[in-house]
Amino acid sequence: MKDNEMFDEKDNLTPEIEDVEISPAKEEKPDFKSNKEPKKRWYVVHTYSGHENKVKVNLEKRVEYMNMGEKIFRIEVPQKTITQVKGGKKSEKEEKIFPGYVLVEMIMDDDSWYVVRHTAGVTKFVGSSKKPIPAKDSEIKKIIHRGQAQTPKIELDVKVGDKVRIISGPFAEFIGDITEVYPDKSKLRAMVSIFGRETPVELEYKQIQKV
Repeated sequence: MKDNEMFDEKDNLTPEIEDVEISPAKEEKPDFKSNKEPKKRWYVVHTYSGHENKVKVNLEKRVEYMNMGEKIFRIEVPQKTITQVKGGKKSEKEEKIFPGYVLVEMIMDDDSWYVVRHTAGVTKFVGSSKKPIPAKDSEIKKIIHRGQAQTPKIELDVKVGDKVRIISGPFAEFIGDITEVYPDKSKLRAMVSIFGRETPVELEYKQIQKV
């Protein structure tokens, strides 16, 4: 499954949002009477871009205030950790795996739909125009596991031509000149002088320091 395969990317709006309840405009409330045995499922909610965490906090507060803990169970914003190295200093930041989307585990009925749909920042449920469609449990597990178990990605402020010091591995303490950078793999290639001969060496970001 591709990252955004089950998501609709066409609504990527970025208006300013206040912490108030907003009513859906010209949207017909779905009919849940046909749900013979409502059960706990995962649903995907589309939000204003950049407000995913704010929606999570707002919804958690509404669930508590409106006593909906028996129908709305978990709200997740899938994220991955990225390690940045600038000026020789490491820092970590969280990056959203699916910008503009929040996952909600809930029992879908009139009341729970209302609480989620009328949360500030929520634009719609992913699904048909008549009714939200639950996501496959297998897909949700992969997404959540990916965010929790993924090896942190490292970002390094280096470019071709920079000099770096190798700090680990068989070429530790050598100085190299960067010839290629592969940011998607957190690797680079550098020319290192070994016994008077220029030798290309492939290195991981964690193995080097910028000189």
